[in-house]
This record gives sequence, C-alpha cells and structure tokens, in this order.
Amino acid sequence: MTTQPDHGAALIPRPERAPDAVRVALARIAPHRLAELEQHKENALAAAIRSGKVGHLTHWLDWWMREVEIERRPDLFTRRNDALAALHRTTGKDDPAFRPAMDELAAIEVR
Repeated sequence: MTTQPDHGAALIPRPERAPDAVRVALARIAPHRLAELEQHKENALAAAIRSGKVGHLTHWLDWWMREVEIERRPDLFTRRNDALAALHRTTGKDDPAFRPAMDELAAIEVR
C-alpha cells in the first residue's frame, strides 16, 4: 500500500494498483463487499475471454480502485451517500434537485 497524500483522514493507506492489493484493502474496510468484488471479477474475466480484450479486466480494476478510494475515505463515503439519497428523493430528470445530485455523484466517482 502506498502513502500518497489525501484530502481527508483515510481509514487505510491507498492500495497499490493491483488486484491483490485492492482485495486486501477492501477486506480491511468493507469486507461485506468482497463477494461483490469477486462476482464482478468473474464477469469481467468471462467478458475478456469472450471478446479477447483485456479492457474488461482493466475496467474491473479501475472500478474497484475507485470503490476502495471512496470506502477508505469517510469524507467521500459520506458525500456519495448524501448524493445518492438526494438523487433518490427526486421525482425524475426534470426535478430541479436531480442535476445537482448527479453532478455531485459524478465529482466523487470520477476520482
């Protein structure tokens, strides 16, 4: 795991960009999500085999690096949950609160 600077108190250091490091980090901060990680990995592997493209595996690793980043940082975790709650309170895309909630969610998940 690396000790790169963060913008808030992190529960654990940021892991290296490697499948095993991501799995270990997730086990420490959100063990309830390990089955989700494994299922997503199996789906990515199957898609990579079907298509002959490793991009599915790269996407899987990128996805879980982002998820670990959010899970390990309480500030991001809270912001994402608040944005999701705001989004679920909207009545649809025409609701004035929809766009701000989506923008906040995108700002968090693009990291």
